[in-house]
Amino acid sequence: MTTTAPGRAGLDAAAVAAALAGGDCGEVAGDAGRRAQYSADASNYRQIPLAVVFPRERRHVLNALAVCRRLGVPVTSRGAGTSTSGQAVGAGVVLDFSRHFNRLLALDPQDGSATVQPGIVLDDLQSAASAHGLLFGADPSTHSRCTLGGMIGNNACGSHSLAWGRTADNVLELEVVTYRGTVVRLGEMTQSEIDEAIAADDDRGQLIASLHRLAQNNLEALRTKLGRFPRQVSGYALEHLLPERRFNLARALVGSEGTLAVVLSATVRLISPPPARALVVLGFQDSGAAADAVPALLEHRLLALEGLDQALTDIVTRPETRATIDTLPTARAWLFAELGGTADELPLRAMELAEIAGQATGFTGSEIVTDPARARSLWRIREDGAGLATRMPDGSEAWPGWEDAAVPPDQLGSYLRQFTQLLAQHDLRGAVYGHFGEGCLHVRIDFDFTTEQGTAVFRAFVTDAAKLVTAHGGSLSGEHGDGQARSELLPLMYGPEVIALFEEFKEIWDPDNGLNPGMIVRPLPVDGNLRVSAHRTPLPLTTVFSFASDDGDFAKATRRCVGVGKCRTAAHRGDVMCPSYRVTLDEKDSTRGRARLLYEMTQGEVITDGWRSTEVRDALDLCLSCKGCSADCPVEVDMATYKAEFLYHHYKGRVRPASHYTMGWLPLLSRAAARMPRLVNALTSSRLAPLLKRLGGIDGRREIPRFADETFLARFRRRTPQGDGHRGPVMLWVDSFNNHFTPEVLEAGVAVLEDAGFRVQVPDGTQCCGLTWITTGQLGVARRIARRTVNALAPAVDSGTPVVGLEPSCTAALKTDLPELLDGDDRARALAGATVTLAELLVRHAPDWQPPHLDAHSISQTHCHQHATSGFGADSALLHRMGVDNTTLASGCCGLAGNFGFERGHYDVSVAAGEQVLLPAVREAAPGTHVLADGFSCRTQIAQQTDRTGTHLAQLIARALPPATDKEHTCD
Repeated sequence: MTTTAPGRAGLDAAAVAAALAGGDCGEVAGDAGRRAQYSADASNYRQIPLAVVFPRERRHVLNALAVCRRLGVPVTSRGAGTSTSGQAVGAGVVLDFSRHFNRLLALDPQDGSATVQPGIVLDDLQSAASAHGLLFGADPSTHSRCTLGGMIGNNACGSHSLAWGRTADNVLELEVVTYRGTVVRLGEMTQSEIDEAIAADDDRGQLIASLHRLAQNNLEALRTKLGRFPRQVSGYALEHLLPERRFNLARALVGSEGTLAVVLSATVRLISPPPARALVVLGFQDSGAAADAVPALLEHRLLALEGLDQALTDIVTRPETRATIDTLPTARAWLFAELGGTADELPLRAMELAEIAGQATGFTGSEIVTDPARARSLWRIREDGAGLATRMPDGSEAWPGWEDAAVPPDQLGSYLRQFTQLLAQHDLRGAVYGHFGEGCLHVRIDFDFTTEQGTAVFRAFVTDAAKLVTAHGGSLSGEHGDGQARSELLPLMYGPEVIALFEEFKEIWDPDNGLNPGMIVRPLPVDGNLRVSAHRTPLPLTTVFSFASDDGDFAKATRRCVGVGKCRTAAHRGDVMCPSYRVTLDEKDSTRGRARLLYEMTQGEVITDGWRSTEVRDALDLCLSCKGCSADCPVEVDMATYKAEFLYHHYKGRVRPASHYTMGWLPLLSRAAARMPRLVNALTSSRLAPLLKRLGGIDGRREIPRFADETFLARFRRRTPQGDGHRGPVMLWVDSFNNHFTPEVLEAGVAVLEDAGFRVQVPDGTQCCGLTWITTGQLGVARRIARRTVNALAPAVDSGTPVVGLEPSCTAALKTDLPELLDGDDRARALAGATVTLAELLVRHAPDWQPPHLDAHSISQTHCHQHATSGFGADSALLHRMGVDNTTLASGCCGLAGNFGFERGHYDVSVAAGEQVLLPAVREAAPGTHVLADGFSCRTQIAQQTDRTGTHLAQLIARALPPATDKEHTCD
């Protein structure tokens, strides 16, 4: 039987939002933008909510439920929205606990427990627990953004559940409220406690009486049909109602996907991890061979046993991750086996494990990893699996849908081979990975939801897959829950008797069907509410950028975001994405939130005015165009490009913000200022400065950078070349920022290049990459400038001359933006291939050049665009060769980000982004420490917010050159 959500008495979003706003429910949003942002999770499904509520206090949750109950509106609880089965979206009211209702209420290290609100992020709990040498056992790959409430809803597991159990195994007590408003504290209960509660005959007593009666009347079914193996997560966990399990209502509620009650707080168990760990990477000829090896390996007290298939690793393009993959043992599939214990015992145990694996059929080799940094880089491949697997190696889309089925581990090899055959029978492909040690497989499959036939294939496949996993004694879900993806298929696994018990369980808790209807019982159809549907025709949108990787389809580009939510990671771990979210912690300011809005814009239902949408414009306002997401997002969502495209169409034929004319046209305005720099500097620092800033759309708190007395080009063109140039010519890209504001950076670059044996050339005329026009969405002008630049550099590129850039943002534009703007232009692609950073040129093209030795300490800020395109590897290698003791800051974006931090309305976010890591680190650095920052924006932010100045790598090297050489390279 399938049903839709209960009727809403004809109420529209505005009426529901108004009722909630008047009911003391916390922050309430019913606008089209918010509803679009919360229309999807990380699944295939899409439901537009009537309103979104962000409760701050306990009473807000209770009041919101009361209002929804009065209106007859269903409620869906949501944490980070990373659910892959569709249970975090709903057509009624969505309660987002992650924004405000996210506090750690108590932590008792002696008792080994913590009490939390449901919106707390797992990593925040882990950080607090780690101060006492403790951790929470369940650790899904989304640990950096998933919430405890969401983990409770799905019974999340993670890589280490093999040793430390599922979420259910680590929950001690829950405080919940039903749709009808009954607040209940749940945990283990003795028979006397059950009797006492029933005797009270209040709402709580009646609830417990009904649940106890259900258990006593169905003991055999509960003992034989449920809880047969650890990863049997599908359905309701009624086995915890058994007397031998102490009638544990808290654990019975875990995994109920928000269909029974709303969690107000949770008390969880914390454990002590082993003092040391070792990772053993085991290679196999295929995933089937890896699966066959699992049972023997499980006898060795493992913390984790994870599997990866080459089909997944082949998708990776990010250079840093690709380099890590290339160091894995030669194989087509791998097992990551983790051991825990003392540092003394681990090497021997690791070798024994590798020897056992070596006896397995299909074994190809192993590596024992004890270096924590190496282990982290390997685990990152596994953690990014859900995002990586959403694109096939050929770039085609892949989707969840059969995301986390599990079988007993001794059945894994057989199941995996038959599952692979089933894929072939339906002409489908998928990359397999997952928790092999517990028989749980993850896979993304190339379903075609854009056609009716493809959707029919999807339904047929998941039905056959459900039958296959059931035949192997398995569970349709092993950790992600049933949601809309599998609830309809549960009768194939359980049969009518158990399904009837599930329905009775739901009826006891939620007789009004007001909590997350359509999940687990009375299910929505598996092929209903699909996010990509053959029955919706996207708006016909033409673009300036080619979006070649997405077949020129802007809608397809925006749906790269499948909702895994890595952009909602607030902690800095060396990634850049997403600086605005890290400041505001608001979904609308995340890469995902913006991608959701843009996708809904292409659909024309919730966001109805296409490129003219003010909702999309406002959501993109705090996007710094840092390009961090293009590298850090597992599916390479490039929000900077999407924003530029949107701004072009949004303002086409209309007056633009003032900053688009001032900072967007800065390269041209700088040429005019170069004729009278002292006068311009006097004006911008005079009493007229506030007026000039206001007219130019610049925040009054920002200082306008001073123009140099003379441009670099003017100095360079009258100087005499130095050095013998034995390595041949190199084309120095003269960017507008350094040319007009800090010519000393380019001069230092010339000194270094000539010392290394290069003959430095500069482009004819005055060229520009067009970046400022791109970031402000003035793509027509940007394209004309790009063509001119490509024409000017073509002779040098054709002759094999490298193009070296010193300003990372401009270098990145040459490498990535110009080929997209000038799609099909072979010269633009050739220029991209010829463009390198200073460090890349010196490391790759002058490996025998010995840079000057410098016994010094430095901290370095990697420019966002360099992080996204080139990385800091070559810079690190060069600094090491110099003898510099450098610390690369895990700081993300500096916050200035070109025009962003200067624009009126952005100052607070800009400074807050810098204050998270970069600016405090600069202030705390010892006086003699060099502050390296190649980006003009980074150096400007540092200079304006601290008492230190940033140094370009070229300057650091040039200053260390021998005095005679320094003098020799001095410009006139």
